[in-house]
Amino acid sequence: MGFKLFKDKNKNTNGSSGMLCHLKQGLSKTRKILTTDIDELFSGKKKIDDELLEDLEALLITADMGVETTMELMEKISQKAKKLSTADELKSALKEEILRLLQETTPPPPEIDGQKPFVIMVVGVNGTGKTTTIGKLAAKFRADGKKTLIAASDTFRAAATEQLELWAERSGAEFVRGREKADPAAVAYDAVAAAIARNVDIVLIDTAGRLHTNVNLMEELKKIKRASSKIIAGSPHHVLLVLDATTGQNALSQATLFNDAIGVTGIALTKLDGTAKGGIAISICNRLKIPLQFIGIGEKTEDLQEFDPNKFIDALF
Repeated sequence: MGFKLFKDKNKNTNGSSGMLCHLKQGLSKTRKILTTDIDELFSGKKKIDDELLEDLEALLITADMGVETTMELMEKISQKAKKLSTADELKSALKEEILRLLQETTPPPPEIDGQKPFVIMVVGVNGTGKTTTIGKLAAKFRADGKKTLIAASDTFRAAATEQLELWAERSGAEFVRGREKADPAAVAYDAVAAAIARNVDIVLIDTAGRLHTNVNLMEELKKIKRASSKIIAGSPHHVLLVLDATTGQNALSQATLFNDAIGVTGIALTKLDGTAKGGIAISICNRLKIPLQFIGIGEKTEDLQEFDPNKFIDALF
């Protein structure tokens, strides 16, 4: 599902177990749908019939898996229905099919090694947790020993710049900002140039996110991409889209629009610790074929996790 941005040396068994528990908490609504609610479907039934399959279909849509992904899963489950006689067997079959969707080959994002500086452009609408995600990534890169620079190219929101500057100070990252309402592309240009001069490993470029339906915003993002490529051909090397899991299928619409406009190479899905229904992660992987790289399950830096399909499935069931 993508490449490893961070070294494994920071991992430990206890931390991994704690993260799984945290993820389970965040996915509790979806897990209820996929476990307790499926158990209830079998109440008084001895076999899987058309009525039960229709009820299962409704449950999957309720879990934010989307109509198309649900239909694909139901087709597979229907083919296996005659061999399934208990709720546990149905859940096992569903788990297998969901994992298959999550593990299907997607276009891998570019390798981080061999590019210096490696430029990551971070996009997404306001309120998705974009600024915080950038800060957490900067902290993780610094913990991995990579010299990091944050570029505040969202020049329309002073609060975003101030928040990023705090994250830069906290993580020990370099920081480049422009004056308020300066040309965002010019800030990105200066940041990439500064990264070369300062021997920086990673550049994280923040961008504005007023409305994903705003044509001017998309043109602005294209301009930022062009500005970066003028300094380093082929950059930004990675375009990371931050999506809010609590917005459900609207997140899928946002991803489609951003991808059509600037070409997204990875996704970070935030706020899975709230009231989110985790099925949107499955829908995103299945529909967009863009690597889901990160999931956010809390406010702390370590709560931004690299997406692992197997751990995600374990948390769901």
